[in-house]
Amino acid sequence: MEADFVIVGSGSAGAALASRLSEDGRHRVVVVEYGGTDIGPFIQMPAALSYPMNMARYDWGFVSEPEPHLGGRRLVTPRGKVIGGSSSVNGMVYVRGHAKDYDHWQDEGATGWGYADVLPYFKRMENWHDGGHGGDPAWRGTDGPLHVTRGPRRNPLFAAFVEAGKQAGFELTPDYNGEKQEGFGPMEQTVWNGRRWSTANAYLKPALKRDNLTLERGLARRVVFEDGRAVGVEIARGDWAVEVIRARREVILAASSINSPKLLMLSGIGPAAHLAEHGIAVRADRPGVGANLQDHLEVYIQQAATQPITLYKHWNLLGKALAGAEWLFFKTGLGASNQFESAAFLRSAPGVEYPDIQYHFLPIAVRYDGKAAAEGHGFQAHVGPMRSPSRGSVTLKSADPEEAPRILFNYMSTEADWRDFRHCVRLTREIFAQAAFDPYRGKEIQPGAALRSDDEIDGFIREHAESAYHPCGTCRMGRADDPAAVVDPECRVIGVEGLRVVDSSIFPRITNGNLNGPSIMVGEKAADLILGRPPLAAENAAPWINPRWETSDR
Repeated sequence: MEADFVIVGSGSAGAALASRLSEDGRHRVVVVEYGGTDIGPFIQMPAALSYPMNMARYDWGFVSEPEPHLGGRRLVTPRGKVIGGSSSVNGMVYVRGHAKDYDHWQDEGATGWGYADVLPYFKRMENWHDGGHGGDPAWRGTDGPLHVTRGPRRNPLFAAFVEAGKQAGFELTPDYNGEKQEGFGPMEQTVWNGRRWSTANAYLKPALKRDNLTLERGLARRVVFEDGRAVGVEIARGDWAVEVIRARREVILAASSINSPKLLMLSGIGPAAHLAEHGIAVRADRPGVGANLQDHLEVYIQQAATQPITLYKHWNLLGKALAGAEWLFFKTGLGASNQFESAAFLRSAPGVEYPDIQYHFLPIAVRYDGKAAAEGHGFQAHVGPMRSPSRGSVTLKSADPEEAPRILFNYMSTEADWRDFRHCVRLTREIFAQAAFDPYRGKEIQPGAALRSDDEIDGFIREHAESAYHPCGTCRMGRADDPAAVVDPECRVIGVEGLRVVDSSIFPRITNGNLNGPSIMVGEKAADLILGRPPLAAENAAPWINPRWETSDR
């Protein structure tokens, strides 16, 4: 089999890339995906989000190495093994990131990836529905393939969370993805007509109706080279057949921040000494491959509720059956939302220019695996710092393509991490103590009111902090002469020809908030770079920066 472009991975970036590369009909494109179909309620029903990321059918099953600063705990690292990739198993929260994130990318050598450059691509991909909550349409796209909506926020706890933020002296924002990220307000989700609006639904399935785009099932084993140029991908179909899908123009890895560096190393691109340990011939010595691993870590602050208004009343077999039936027949009701409907982006201290703390609010006390707190009715905030200085790595365990790589995030490895997390815990307690929660607030479930000192809070963090599932950075984009960079600003792998990486692994630094939106944007922009099209015209829209940022956080 042969095509102009061979893309490995059908996820957030890969599906967008496949759609754009094939849309003019001039190029034949093949997408290689190891996972299977996304048909079924576990993926398509938004409220069922805790199921697919815990199912071997849909998840690669990655687990970190024992994390030395979290008591040796091994944290799960879900990545989508299904068409749509992680956009088919994620929480469907839509966040662009802050403008300053992308200006930092440019400062780090990712020329052409500043906020003015990426804003038009966010607008091109969006089909934004504000739901009557406000926001300036000038900052948003309204005719792209990715539907972005807002939940109904019918539960009074959503409004209480926002009002509590206001009472605590923080900003409000009608649209954190528009001009003003900072503040409390409605959270956005990639849900449309009651269904998860993954990149499979938004991009890939419509594009597969074209004659020039093909989806091939198989496990990518390595990139094939001839005379220093990538010419194809070796894939395994099942347990027996191994073949090469050849690329006339380019091979593009969009396999995630875990699998893309793994594939590069299996193909001889990576730290020379590490490759030699596994008997892999070095094609390009790039020490940055697998390095610079970043993620968002968070804790759940849980409060008991004194009124039976939370989702707990539906958290039983009958309640779930009724919600599921309404969704199945009408695509409405509780099943039609991810239930993350209020949010906040805050600055942690004076002198922090733009938000570095994110909140997701839920009207139930529950774990990400779907297990509710034994105490019954409650509510919670997921909170964590956005710009941790800790860095980890993805490395090979062996040269066997079927063996998972070694993942070490090195969470909480700096004193700044501990300081910032303590602040997050105490700040959340302050917000929950506001008058807006007086009609609803019971005892603190977790961490528990008795935990007050730094050491006690540190112990809670060490035992209970969880990944927000936002790994990135392992094939960092930068200048071609930067020895730590893996790809240049056109996503080309430095040191070889005909090979690019296009996914969250190329992020120089993690962006503010959930990564699905930025990953899709990378696929959109990279398509123009690959096809040699002029980039969309830069938009020099100035984001809102708190005028008090140097002196006060409120």
